[in-house]
Amino acid sequence: MNTFRTVVEISPWENKIGYDDPSVWMGSCFTENIGNKMKRLKFPVQVNPFGVIYNPVSVKNSLEVLIEIKFLGYDDLKWHNNMWHSFYHHSSFSHPEKDECLDMINSSIKEASSLLREARFLFITFGTARVYEYIETGRIVSNCHKIPAANFRHYLLEVDYIVEVFKEVLNKLSYLNPAVNVVFTISPVRHWKDGPVGNQLSKSSLIVAVQRLVELFSFAYYFPAYEIVMDDLRDYRFYEKDMLHVGSQAVDYIWEKFSGAFISHNSALIMREVEKICQALSHKPFNPASPQHRSFLQKVKLQIGELEKKYPFLNFREELNMIEDRLKKADG
Repeated sequence: MNTFRTVVEISPWENKIGYDDPSVWMGSCFTENIGNKMKRLKFPVQVNPFGVIYNPVSVKNSLEVLIEIKFLGYDDLKWHNNMWHSFYHHSSFSHPEKDECLDMINSSIKEASSLLREARFLFITFGTARVYEYIETGRIVSNCHKIPAANFRHYLLEVDYIVEVFKEVLNKLSYLNPAVNVVFTISPVRHWKDGPVGNQLSKSSLIVAVQRLVELFSFAYYFPAYEIVMDDLRDYRFYEKDMLHVGSQAVDYIWEKFSGAFISHNSALIMREVEKICQALSHKPFNPASPQHRSFLQKVKLQIGELEKKYPFLNFREELNMIEDRLKKADG
């Protein structure tokens, strides 16, 4: 029977992820979508400790900060549009108060540096091989923070250069944490401002560079998120309205492929129990002040208590705080 699709088959991976396996996720699309699903399901993860970053050099620079535990100082911040910014970080770390900005940045570096040293997995997603170099310093930035384009030089990284800078940082990482497995992905989100040809050239450069790295390092792997969207889900109904970003159906499909290949059997069973709690709390009540909703919240609270007792490594603090807030509102 014809399937009328080119299905991308994912074989089960030998190194499975369990609830006792910390992981760090860095990069763009795949990192945000799949990493946050892991976080929601209570796996020990940290997702994008520098915020969303797109190019290989910025990922490499961020990894070196974590490996060397290099905290940022006042001189690392740039004042623009009434906000303090870091060229290492996404604008989600920007703040009008200098000390607040640094506190957010360095707290995240401290947490991620610690987790990276014990992580069994590091997931890295490259979004583009095109970079912006700040002319004043000659350094490639992770985010331009809406500073005028005339202050930057914009160019495409060469494949050999990507491989060389990442060889260096992967050697440092394996020395720091010999047990780590590095999984590369390429974001299927198209960078349309580079044009269709420019976008394909960028993605092709990333794919070739990652393939070389996987061949060079026995602990490096490739997960074909890009190919799943481009070849398996080859239809605009799997995209958002901008026709560039993948939609929720595509994310769910990639998650299904990923979890089936990576998540251990025992952890998958726990994951399903956690998912029931998450789904229950995601429903918006018709009448938040009703006795029925209060009873529902108490029931979920008991279920969480039973799960935490059964699996002490699960942490539902955020959900329990949410339930308490809703109960207080229900009481008036």
